[in-house]
Amino acid sequence: MSLNGHTAAPSTPPTRVRYAVLGLLCVLAMITYMDRAANGSARGAIIADLNATGFYETKLTDADFFIILMGFQLCYALFEVPSGWLGDTVGPRSTLLRVVLWWSAFVFLTGFTGLTVAGVFIGFTGLFVIQALFGVGEAGAFPNIAKALYNWFPAGDRGFAKSVIWMSARFMGGLTPVLWVLLTSPQLAGLGWREAMWLFAGAAFLWCVVFALWFRNTPAEHPAVNAAELAEIDAGRTVTAGRVVVPWGKLVRSRNLWAVCLMYVVTNFCWYFLMYNLPGAMRTEFASWNSTIGGELLVALLAGCPLLIGMFGCLLGGTLSDRYIRRTGDRKWGRRLFGMIGYAGAGLCYLAAAGVKVSQPDNLFLFAACLIMMGFMNDLIMAPAWAVCQDIGRDYAATVSGAMNMFGNLVGAVSGIFVTGMITKAYAGTDGIVTCLVLYAVVYFVGVGIWLFIDPTKPVAETE
Repeated sequence: MSLNGHTAAPSTPPTRVRYAVLGLLCVLAMITYMDRAANGSARGAIIADLNATGFYETKLTDADFFIILMGFQLCYALFEVPSGWLGDTVGPRSTLLRVVLWWSAFVFLTGFTGLTVAGVFIGFTGLFVIQALFGVGEAGAFPNIAKALYNWFPAGDRGFAKSVIWMSARFMGGLTPVLWVLLTSPQLAGLGWREAMWLFAGAAFLWCVVFALWFRNTPAEHPAVNAAELAEIDAGRTVTAGRVVVPWGKLVRSRNLWAVCLMYVVTNFCWYFLMYNLPGAMRTEFASWNSTIGGELLVALLAGCPLLIGMFGCLLGGTLSDRYIRRTGDRKWGRRLFGMIGYAGAGLCYLAAAGVKVSQPDNLFLFAACLIMMGFMNDLIMAPAWAVCQDIGRDYAATVSGAMNMFGNLVGAVSGIFVTGMITKAYAGTDGIVTCLVLYAVVYFVGVGIWLFIDPTKPVAETE
């Protein structure tokens, strides 16, 4: 038989190239979170080096670094939709190459903070610009991963595929604090924070080389895909002839899309505490553990465990969502149900962590356990949320995913970082952390209700 130029005998088993594609995209998700989480791990060393230059009359503090993080998040959010649009119109291959090459360059440049390069001193302002441009580059990574998965996976496996992507991302995000200690501790690898940044940038560049040589936008373009696998991927799919034109008016008027965007605000508002605040808070709140390298590694590991254990939530959420849909045929509740369970559980875990910090302030393991379970419950929603973007976006999956991620980061992450910074500045130490945790819990409970307004069976625009 013949299908789009791919031939195979009727008895030829299908190839499994799509799973190699999934593996390549998982590595990208890992690098994405590694480079982003490195900011939280390097924050103290960067601030110390800037203060050591004597350039600033008033010493910079860790709190000042929140301005840097907000610059990254703001630009990251604003460029999500343009990058998603590029993925839909010109394909994810060239867009992802542009995304990763751009951001790896600015991760590399971050390592020059506090130094004079070509007669220019790269100080706090320079770091702000570099991190803002890093955000511009990293924008569009996950929307274009979503587009690639839409092209390469049949509808019944998209939740699973997204769950594996987010599992990989969370794994590396959680492992980065430990990896950072291993690389920069004088007793271990002994690298400076600059060398660690340059090493991370090099890993992203190496990925680009492999991706450029092997990946193709669609399975029909890949010479290793046979007709049997192509038939599996395209089963039930409506193929759009010609160039995809994004219907911006329909997207803006879609109440379904607005509900998806508001839902993702909840995740970003509440979750970034784990990425940017928790490692430093754990070191400060449980300072007695930092006296030995073993204790320091343990605290770093526990700070990363909400992301590490969260990866199982990502896998479970996507797997259960797809299984529910296959068994019942009900896509609406197959996505909604696990999103609602995840948000409710995450809110309860944040409340429990706040209670532990008030009643047993020195109990490192119980406090960490509550936050680890919070990370798991939050991540139950990740695969269903991104699968919804594929469900309702279809040919516009990257643009819809970009809109969700843009709104979530612009409103959720930026406001979350700002509010967290204000609270921790107004209430020092434990009081600030407890206040933040209670606030996050309330926001999660609101998110449970928002899931009721999301309908994965209603596309934002029918394919023309």
